[in-house]
Amino acid sequence: MTPAAFLAVAALLTMGAVSPGPAVLMSARTGVSEGMRTGFFLALGIGLGAVFWAALALSGLAALFRVAPGVLWAFKIAGGLYLIWMAVGMWRHAAEPLPDTAGQPPRSALSAFRLGLVTQLSNPKPAVVLSAIFIGTVPPETPAWVLVSLLTFLFTVETLWNTFVARIFSLPATRRAYVGAKSLMDRSFGTLLALLGAKIAVT
Repeated sequence: MTPAAFLAVAALLTMGAVSPGPAVLMSARTGVSEGMRTGFFLALGIGLGAVFWAALALSGLAALFRVAPGVLWAFKIAGGLYLIWMAVGMWRHAAEPLPDTAGQPPRSALSAFRLGLVTQLSNPKPAVVLSAIFIGTVPPETPAWVLVSLLTFLFTVETLWNTFVARIFSLPATRRAYVGAKSLMDRSFGTLLALLGAKIAVT
């Protein structure tokens, strides 16, 4: 793979990372409600989840989905239902006051990481998108170190972008606006997440 080809793949991976979806939505919500630190560990989990889907894509996941479409269907149904379940939780707790994050954040680093990982794994769309990117741009004879470099880049860009989103939404001005309209904001986040879950499950 030439340097130009590598950069082209990297650009496509970056575009996929910054596109709106459940991971970005969860980063925004976590940043505004639980702060930057929690958002960072959430972003690490999202990054690892992206690497998982990319590794499966490189190993021929697209071919599996073509041969056994029921596997993709099962992934989509399970993932969509999980996102809807999280959305219901947001609605149920929307009226509760915002946790005090002046000291230790309410969610542990491991819990935030796990939430990010599961959020990313619940959406099989990245596997399909990554498969299309890799099939069209990564030759079969690509050396292993180049593939590792691509996976490392994907992890980095996913983590940095979602950390950035969490940071923006953790700023005092954003947080003050959120506190003033927490019930409405949580229900809005929940509705968007439920719509994304339903879209994943039925398309």
